[in-house]
Amino acid sequence: MTGGHRSAGHRPPVDCPVCGDELVTSRLGCPGCGTELSGHFARCDYCALDAKELELLQVFLSSRGNLREVEKHLGVSYPTARARFTDLLVKLGLAGDEAPADAATSATGTSDAREQVLAQVSAGTLSPEKAAALLAQLP
Repeated sequence: MTGGHRSAGHRPPVDCPVCGDELVTSRLGCPGCGTELSGHFARCDYCALDAKELELLQVFLSSRGNLREVEKHLGVSYPTARARFTDLLVKLGLAGDEAPADAATSATGTSDAREQVLAQVSAGTLSPEKAAALLAQLP
Protein backbone atom coordinates (compact mmCIF):
# COMPACT_ATOMS: atom_id res chain seq x y z
CA MET A 1 0.00 0.00 0.00
CA THR A 2 1.13 3.53 -0.59
CA GLY A 3 1.85 5.99 2.18
CA GLY A 4 2.42 3.29 4.83
CA HIS A 5 -1.19 3.43 6.03
CA ARG A 6 -1.55 -0.32 6.29
CA SER A 7 -3.71 -1.69 9.10
CA ALA A 8 -1.98 -3.04 12.21
CA GLY A 9 -3.30 -6.52 11.37
CA HIS A 10 -6.76 -6.22 12.85
CA ARG A 11 -9.24 -8.34 10.96
CA PRO A 12 -12.86 -7.27 10.66
CA PRO A 13 -15.49 -9.56 12.19
CA VAL A 14 -17.32 -11.86 9.81
CA ASP A 15 -20.55 -12.39 11.75
CA CYS A 16 -22.77 -9.94 13.62
CA PRO A 17 -22.05 -10.12 17.37
CA VAL A 18 -25.74 -9.46 18.11
CA CYS A 19 -27.70 -11.82 15.84
CA GLY A 20 -25.02 -13.94 14.15
CA ASP A 21 -25.91 -12.96 10.57
CA GLU A 22 -23.11 -12.37 8.08
CA LEU A 23 -21.76 -8.83 8.14
CA VAL A 24 -21.38 -6.93 4.86
CA THR A 25 -18.90 -4.24 3.95
CA SER A 26 -20.79 -1.03 3.31
CA ARG A 27 -18.12 1.65 3.71
CA LEU A 28 -14.50 2.00 2.61
CA GLY A 29 -12.24 4.84 3.58
CA CYS A 30 -8.82 6.14 2.63
CA PRO A 31 -6.74 7.07 5.70
CA GLY A 32 -4.48 9.24 3.52
CA CYS A 33 -6.96 11.71 2.11
CA GLY A 34 -10.20 10.94 3.94
CA THR A 35 -12.14 9.83 0.86
CA GLU A 36 -15.01 7.47 1.69
CA LEU A 37 -17.03 5.14 -0.51
CA SER A 38 -20.39 3.88 0.60
CA GLY A 39 -22.31 0.97 -0.92
CA HIS A 40 -22.67 -2.79 -0.74
CA PHE A 41 -19.34 -4.47 -1.51
CA ALA A 42 -18.80 -8.17 -2.22
CA ARG A 43 -17.38 -10.21 0.62
CA CYS A 44 -13.93 -11.75 0.32
CA ASP A 45 -14.15 -15.44 1.28
CA TYR A 46 -10.42 -15.55 1.99
CA CYS A 47 -10.71 -12.61 4.41
CA ALA A 48 -12.84 -14.78 6.71
CA LEU A 49 -10.01 -17.27 7.25
CA ASP A 50 -8.31 -17.26 10.63
CA ALA A 51 -4.51 -17.03 11.00
CA LYS A 52 -3.98 -20.83 11.03
CA GLU A 53 -6.12 -21.30 7.93
CA LEU A 54 -4.27 -18.52 6.11
CA GLU A 55 -0.94 -20.11 7.06
CA LEU A 56 -2.12 -23.48 5.72
CA LEU A 57 -3.22 -21.87 2.46
CA GLN A 58 0.06 -19.95 2.10
CA VAL A 59 2.15 -23.06 2.77
CA PHE A 60 0.05 -25.09 0.34
CA LEU A 61 0.41 -22.48 -2.40
CA SER A 62 4.12 -21.87 -1.82
CA SER A 63 4.76 -25.63 -1.96
CA ARG A 64 2.81 -25.77 -5.24
CA GLY A 65 0.14 -28.05 -3.80
CA ASN A 66 2.48 -30.59 -2.23
CA LEU A 67 0.73 -31.88 0.91
CA ARG A 68 3.93 -33.62 2.02
CA GLU A 69 5.54 -30.18 2.27
CA VAL A 70 2.51 -28.91 4.19
CA GLU A 71 2.86 -31.91 6.52
CA LYS A 72 6.53 -31.07 7.18
CA HIS A 73 5.91 -27.36 7.68
CA LEU A 74 3.04 -27.88 10.12
CA GLY A 75 4.76 -30.75 11.92
CA VAL A 76 1.74 -33.05 11.61
CA SER A 77 1.03 -36.40 9.97
CA TYR A 78 -0.01 -36.57 6.32
CA PRO A 79 -3.64 -37.54 7.18
CA THR A 80 -3.87 -34.57 9.56
CA ALA A 81 -2.48 -32.19 6.92
CA ARG A 82 -4.93 -33.62 4.39
CA ALA A 83 -7.85 -33.31 6.84
CA ARG A 84 -6.97 -29.69 7.60
CA PHE A 85 -6.75 -28.90 3.91
CA THR A 86 -10.09 -30.60 3.27
CA ASP A 87 -11.60 -28.55 6.11
CA LEU A 88 -10.19 -25.40 4.48
CA LEU A 89 -11.74 -26.34 1.13
CA VAL A 90 -15.09 -26.95 2.83
CA LYS A 91 -14.94 -23.56 4.56
CA LEU A 92 -14.18 -21.86 1.25
CA GLY A 93 -16.96 -23.78 -0.53
CA LEU A 94 -14.46 -25.48 -2.84
CA ALA A 95 -14.84 -29.09 -1.68
CA GLY A 96 -17.16 -30.02 -4.53
CA ASP A 97 -19.13 -33.20 -3.93
CA GLU A 98 -16.49 -34.66 -1.61
CA ALA A 99 -17.55 -34.43 2.03
CA PRO A 100 -14.83 -34.32 4.69
CA ALA A 101 -15.82 -37.80 5.85
CA ASP A 102 -15.24 -39.19 2.35
CA ALA A 103 -11.56 -38.28 2.56
CA ALA A 104 -11.27 -40.16 5.83
CA THR A 105 -12.68 -43.40 4.43
CA SER A 106 -10.39 -43.28 1.39
CA ALA A 107 -7.19 -42.73 3.40
CA THR A 108 -4.60 -45.48 3.14
CA GLY A 109 -4.42 -47.65 6.21
CA THR A 110 -6.86 -48.04 9.04
CA SER A 111 -4.84 -45.97 11.53
CA ASP A 112 -4.55 -43.11 9.01
CA ALA A 113 -8.31 -43.19 8.43
CA ARG A 114 -8.98 -43.22 12.18
CA GLU A 115 -6.58 -40.30 12.71
CA GLN A 116 -8.23 -38.29 9.96
CA VAL A 117 -11.73 -38.88 11.32
CA LEU A 118 -10.61 -37.83 14.80
CA ALA A 119 -8.89 -34.72 13.38
CA GLN A 120 -12.15 -33.74 11.68
CA VAL A 121 -14.08 -34.16 14.93
CA SER A 122 -11.45 -32.06 16.70
CA ALA A 123 -11.74 -29.37 14.02
CA GLY A 124 -15.54 -29.39 14.39
CA THR A 125 -16.24 -30.36 10.77
CA LEU A 126 -17.55 -33.82 11.61
CA SER A 127 -20.08 -34.68 14.29
CA PRO A 128 -19.10 -37.25 16.93
CA GLU A 129 -22.08 -39.37 15.91
CA LYS A 130 -21.03 -39.50 12.26
CA ALA A 131 -17.43 -40.13 13.33
CA ALA A 132 -18.53 -43.06 15.48
CA ALA A 133 -20.40 -44.53 12.51
CA LEU A 134 -17.35 -44.10 10.25
CA LEU A 135 -14.99 -45.63 12.82
CA ALA A 136 -17.33 -48.59 13.25
CA GLN A 137 -17.03 -49.31 9.52
CA LEU A 138 -13.24 -49.51 9.65
CA PRO A 139 -11.60 -52.93 10.02
